[in-house]
Amino acid sequence: MIQALSYIGFISPAAKEWETFGPEILGAELAGPGPDGSVRLRVDEAAHRISIHPGDHDDLAYLGWAVDGPRALAEAKARLSDLGVTVQQGDSELTTERAVVELAWFVDLFGFRHELSWGQRTVPASFRPGRPMSGFVTGAQGLGHAVLVVPSLADAEAFYCEVMGFRLSDQINAQGMTIRFYHCNTRHHSLALAEVPGVVGYHHLMLETASLDDVGTAYDEVLKREIPLAMTLGRHVNDLMTSFYVRTPSGFEIEYGHGGLQVDDTATTPRAYDSFSIWGHHPPAEPLLPGIARPFPGDDQ
Repeated sequence: MIQALSYIGFISPAAKEWETFGPEILGAELAGPGPDGSVRLRVDEAAHRISIHPGDHDDLAYLGWAVDGPRALAEAKARLSDLGVTVQQGDSELTTERAVVELAWFVDLFGFRHELSWGQRTVPASFRPGRPMSGFVTGAQGLGHAVLVVPSLADAEAFYCEVMGFRLSDQINAQGMTIRFYHCNTRHHSLALAEVPGVVGYHHLMLETASLDDVGTAYDEVLKREIPLAMTLGRHVNDLMTSFYVRTPSGFEIEYGHGGLQVDDTATTPRAYDSFSIWGHHPPAEPLLPGIARPFPGDDQ
């Protein structure tokens, strides 16, 4: 059903700060503001992929997933409806705002809003990074990956795999936590689920750069400006990404990395690991608490 993570949106009282954080730290390009004053960022030839909407608290607003055209969208809507999921058709105002031809959206069992779309507006050879860098790895692999905090991994996996069609890449059990990683294209994972009983939230968005030097220069800039790090530079054990985690103005993290593993989308054998990283990825002396997390209604734990 899903081809890639196409775009993502957040709400935040610190939306304005992304006008600096996006270009000067991440290297993203500022697109024109949204109709609600949202800060919109480009990382490739797509009109925009990251939107920060003004709001009174920090939260994930929506996840945008690409599907393969109008027939695929119609089939996805029918499948979701057959399974009892209420699906809404996006109107012309919403499709214009998201810069796609057509979309439909629904809210999952944990309250996350998912938007399925096709026909993302693209302007060839138009991306201009906000700071000197090589660019980002997107294309058929999409924007990057998103990591959600869920109260029940079993319930979440049943929905995301059986309903939305994600496929398991691997699992990590470490530091008292279980995280599973899922692919929908050759990127090692476009979605990961971290189980925290009684809690629902959003942990991080990963952006992959075209060069390791892009990671290093961003890391230097973060250190120079004393922006809080959630994890130092390191290399992950499963997707082999060399990356660091920086706290954004809106309470969640950006994993900024290079060299992520690509997988065979149709024939991946899931593995299990008991550590997150081969080296590095050390938390600060006073670890940052998740900025987007809340109790999950109805959870008994």
